[in-house]
Amino acid sequence: MEKVVVTGMGVISPLGNDTESYWQRLVRGESGISRIDAFDTSRYKAKIAGVVRDFDAEARFGRKEARRLDRFCQFALAAAEQAVDHAGLKLEQVDRERVGVYVGSGIGGVGTLLDQHKVLLERGPERVSPTLVPMMIANMAAAAISIKYGTTGPTLAPVTACSIGNTAIGEAFRLIRAGGADVVIAGGAEAAITEISLASFGNATALSARNDEPARASRPFDAGRDGFVMAEGAGILVLESLSHALRREARIYAEVIGYGASSDAYHMVATHPEGLGAYQAMKAALLEAGIRPEDVDVISAHATSTDVGDRSETLAIKKLFGDYSSRIPVTANKSMTGHLLGAASAVEAVALVKSLQHGVIPPTINQEQPDPVCDLDYVPNTAREAKLNIGISNSFGFGGHNAVIVLQAYPSTVH
Repeated sequence: MEKVVVTGMGVISPLGNDTESYWQRLVRGESGISRIDAFDTSRYKAKIAGVVRDFDAEARFGRKEARRLDRFCQFALAAAEQAVDHAGLKLEQVDRERVGVYVGSGIGGVGTLLDQHKVLLERGPERVSPTLVPMMIANMAAAAISIKYGTTGPTLAPVTACSIGNTAIGEAFRLIRAGGADVVIAGGAEAAITEISLASFGNATALSARNDEPARASRPFDAGRDGFVMAEGAGILVLESLSHALRREARIYAEVIGYGASSDAYHMVATHPEGLGAYQAMKAALLEAGIRPEDVDVISAHATSTDVGDRSETLAIKKLFGDYSSRIPVTANKSMTGHLLGAASAVEAVALVKSLQHGVIPPTINQEQPDPVCDLDYVPNTAREAKLNIGISNSFGFGGHNAVIVLQAYPSTVH
């Protein structure tokens, strides 16, 4: 079977709209959380989010094209452009029948839906845009990327809630490994910081209400956590078969060596309190990678800053890694970015690739009050240099969807 490698990456995030800005701010332990200013939040429980700033869609795509794309599609397309350029991938020089696009979104074009619903109520059905449906449906990010680059290989929009990025990367990995494609553009995108989303999550008591201290609101594993912080953005990776990457003399940033998926089969929104689904997905990913728990050098945690979620993930790590769990650094990027929902794990996969490249683990910020149950090494508050060869990235979503990927440095530091 083919080996699968990462040759390009792109990011749109609350910490920056390119991979390097995002990475540097992660390493510095900076927060991208701020007050929401796109609409009046005075009646909302949560008034903060990880908002993408300084993103000018019209400047990037032109006014006509930008108006035909929901914000989540704009993010996806911008991140894909970065990733393809970063990979040095000349689409006219490859077999586009063997290039796929696996990019999903958890909520899709909810902003467009709300805008057009307002048009319907205020101006009548004659004024509703005929492009409403193609702008809001979740597969349009993948479609827009495929159309832009003329790729006619398998195109898929996985919808596994907040585990979409890892699902896309993992399924793309398996497609390439089985010989079904040479290249897959994979990841996730989300732009759901809207009135209705904020109200619903807030009424579910899922969001942090630390509105006066945005930078301190997202605090995974800390005893003072009070919920997650919504965020938006996109993460895209270019995955290739090793043979294809070598033929075109591409630079290789990491290798994908395993993927595991599972279902909690427990609750529509609540994580299994003992982390059984998370444990099963991690175990499956390590099995497919052919590695032992003690071969893992770092864990990028799902860690949304919710009470049950953070505790159950900690329990799952302890169950799989046993005594070794206390010696594995566990980092939580959402402490700085907030929760990008369907884009979260793709953006976090980019961070894990950079960690393996540079031997640096971003911190989990806002670690102030230890939680007796959450007692692992969370790389508190300051980035850490370390020898890194293999890392895993966890991602879990509503409905009990769990997806875990295993990445390895390239070339491997273990021979």
